[in-house]
Amino acid sequence: MVLDAGCGEGYAAALLREEWPAACVVGVDYDAATAAHACRTHGGGGAAYLRGALTALPLADGVVDVAVSLQVLEHIWTPGHYLRELARVTRPGGVVVVSTPNRLTFSPGLGRRERPSNLYHCREYDAAELAAELGRWLPTARVEVVGLSVGSRLGAWESANGSMVTAQQELQPEAWHPELRGVVESVVAGDFELGEPDDASLDLFAVVRLP
Repeated sequence: MVLDAGCGEGYAAALLREEWPAACVVGVDYDAATAAHACRTHGGGGAAYLRGALTALPLADGVVDVAVSLQVLEHIWTPGHYLRELARVTRPGGVVVVSTPNRLTFSPGLGRRERPSNLYHCREYDAAELAAELGRWLPTARVEVVGLSVGSRLGAWESANGSMVTAQQELQPEAWHPELRGVVESVVAGDFELGEPDDASLDLFAVVRLP
C-alpha cells in the first residue's frame, strides 16, 4: 500500500497509482470537501481517499509500504508527532518520503524557527535542519535529504530573466507577463533535477528508511 498523506485534490496520489499500478494507493486529507472531490475525480481502480487528521491517521499500524508527504510538513504545528504517525502506519523496512520548500529559497532571510510570512506555513526548513530534525523525531531511521533544482531549460530561462519563483510571487497569476505564463504552463517533471541540496534548491526531499 502507498499512502499520500495530505493528498489535497488527489492528483499526486493518482500519479503514484500510475507509477505503481499494482499497488493500492490511499490518500488522506483532513478537509471533507477536498477528500470527497479527490474521491470523485481520482478514486477507483486501486485508489481510495479518506478524510482524517494527519496526526491521527485512520490506518492500522504497519499497513503501508511507502508513505508520501508532499509539501505538507511546513503546515504542521506538531511535525514530530506527524512524522511519528507516518512511521506508525508504515511497515518495518518501509519508506517515508517527505518534501517541503527549502526555506533558503522560499523565504530568503528567514532564520531557523522564525515564523514564515506565508500565513499557511508553521515552520520552514533548510536541508541540514530538516535532516537533523528527522533524526531527532525518528532516531532509529536512516535519513537522506536531497534537493530539487531546475534543469537546463528552466535554468537558461532564469539566466536570461531572473528567478522564476520570484517572478511568480511578485504578481497575481492573472497579471503575469505572457512569456512567464507560457514557460510556467510548459513545465514538466523532466525540467527538474534531484541532487545534493544547496542554497539554491527549490524544494527538499527526505527519504526516511525505517528499521
